[in-house]
Amino acid sequence: MNFPADLKYTKDHEWIRVEGDHATIGITDFAQKELGDIVYVDVNTIGETIDKDAVFGTVEAVKTVSDLLMPVTGEVLEMNKDIDSAPESVNKDPYGKGWMIKIKIANTSDLNELLNVDAYKKLIGA
Repeated sequence: MNFPADLKYTKDHEWIRVEGDHATIGITDFAQKELGDIVYVDVNTIGETIDKDAVFGTVEAVKTVSDLLMPVTGEVLEMNKDIDSAPESVNKDPYGKGWMIKIKIANTSDLNELLNVDAYKKLIGA
């Protein structure tokens, strides 16, 4: 499994790539493997400010539906439109073409509560 060292991770298996006060969010390689074949991603929170640990959308796999939880409080600016027509990109490239949303971070202190790559690997036993 792949775990980029430049990302932060949550205990709920989301990743976040921070660029100033903006960030890109998706699910980890571990999460997509656990879910199986992803068939749909639903995000109806564009333009809303979502609190840390609140649901910003759902991901639907062949056998289950899982909530997507916000790693930090922020305003949802954009959803990856490409995953509407190609949700399998979340399985194939979860840290690249399979990203889910872009946000404007409201509270940068939330970042201090996230896991680094070593802590995330320990969490999942990798």
